[in-house]
Amino acid sequence: MTPPFEIGEKLPGLVRQMLAGYESDPVLRHIDRAVLPSRAETEEMIGYLLELMYPGFFGRQDLTRHNIPYHVGELLSRIGRLAYRQICKCLNCVEETGKLSPDTGVPRETRARTVTLDFLARLPVIRHALAGDVQAAFDGDPAALNTDEVVLAYPGTLAITIYRLAHGLHELGVPLLPRMMTEWGHAHTGIDIHPGAKVGQNFFIDHGTGVVIGETAVIGDNVKMYQGVTLGALSIPKDERGRAIRTTKRHPTVRDAVTLYANAIVLGGETVVGESSVIGGSVFVTSTVPANSTVSINPPELRVRDRTRREGKDGQRTWLPDYQI
Repeated sequence: MTPPFEIGEKLPGLVRQMLAGYESDPVLRHIDRAVLPSRAETEEMIGYLLELMYPGFFGRQDLTRHNIPYHVGELLSRIGRLAYRQICKCLNCVEETGKLSPDTGVPRETRARTVTLDFLARLPVIRHALAGDVQAAFDGDPAALNTDEVVLAYPGTLAITIYRLAHGLHELGVPLLPRMMTEWGHAHTGIDIHPGAKVGQNFFIDHGTGVVIGETAVIGDNVKMYQGVTLGALSIPKDERGRAIRTTKRHPTVRDAVTLYANAIVLGGETVVGESSVIGGSVFVTSTVPANSTVSINPPELRVRDRTRREGKDGQRTWLPDYQI
């Protein structure tokens, strides 16, 4: 039988080393400060929100027209309690760091309650937008059997759902929590959409892995993009003290009915992709594209070597010559 492990006399020394590290690297500690928002409760809230947006697809399965009113009421109550608690913590933490000035006339709890009620009031509008996204995915992908498959199996649908919910909180001025939500979506789908981005109706991300949409990106209606697309920044502008200016538009604008194929990279806050344009796969765009344009790159030269052997009259084996395609 293996004896139990004991640190023994080495424990005090290890504790001192860890404490010394906390002092020397304060950016990695959160001690004697306001309580942080909870990842576990945020994930719990996301679960209830998914159940509310897509009844019968997530969570409870035995729903009928008779019991659905009670189910929705319970979900809204749970979401409200979790959101209120997390919003209070987020406001407290950001005020503590000086990144958000406290409203001296309104208690934090009152602000959190108002924001929570405003967020709950937005949920029907968000769900209507999601219905358009799901339909766009079904219409845009011939591999989809039906809209049920789009909801149950498409990572783009999940990522867009979490984004739209987080964006609602972002628009209400909630710090931290929207980013925690979209990073949950990022971890589960491989699709990174900042909650500050502005996305229009009927948005479809096909396959999706590796998609990155930056904070100040603007996307119009009926836009379709494939895996690996980046809507990013060319550079981060700095002030006279060398600090990043975070209020400038750093990411591109994509107008209505644009298609961006796999691994396309579009950069820059002044870059605009015009309406109904097509951005081909693996292109690199840093300037404005006129409406109704197609952007592509010249295909690379490929060299193919035939690996079969041919025996000559002298008995020597030689490779067949290369050829290009």
